[in-house]
Amino acid sequence: MQTDRQNRISRPFAAGLCLSFAATFAAPALAQEPAGAQFTDPAQIDTAVAQFTGAPIGTVGGARTPTDRRLRLASCSSPLLLDWHGRTRATVKVQCADPDGWRIFVATRPAAKATPPRQVVKRGDAVTVMVRGRGFSVQHSGEATESGAIGDWIEVRTARRADPIHGKIERPGLVVIPAQ
Repeated sequence: MQTDRQNRISRPFAAGLCLSFAATFAAPALAQEPAGAQFTDPAQIDTAVAQFTGAPIGTVGGARTPTDRRLRLASCSSPLLLDWHGRTRATVKVQCADPDGWRIFVATRPAAKATPPRQVVKRGDAVTVMVRGRGFSVQHSGEATESGAIGDWIEVRTARRADPIHGKIERPGLVVIPAQ
């Protein structure tokens, strides 16, 4: 018969021995890959995404984080195909075009939302239309048929032309048409 003291010592010892035995023999079995298996290196995906976005991992425009190193994606014999997924450009789709290929999505770190440019010309505003060329400029009054910000190209109607003309907003009230 075992005493209480022996039970208290031997049970934890036996449990620990079983756990270490299981860990010793189970871990290599879990870590073994099929014989001859080839996988795509996640670092290759990181490099492709950085080249595609033009930004390194963790920076604005680049991947948020490195590709998970635990991924076991089949080796890809063709070049990786990359494209934006969605209109916001917050995700890059990485795809292997092989017959048994795969596809993953990599989240990017988007830039801070830019404020839209301020509209300096509104539809119906009176504007000065300037035709500018080498060594000369001609001005005429007109009316904006579209709204726009500085740098936008808009249509302007003048009294001299029946068709609207396109000009670039240079500053509030001034639309410039470059002479050719």
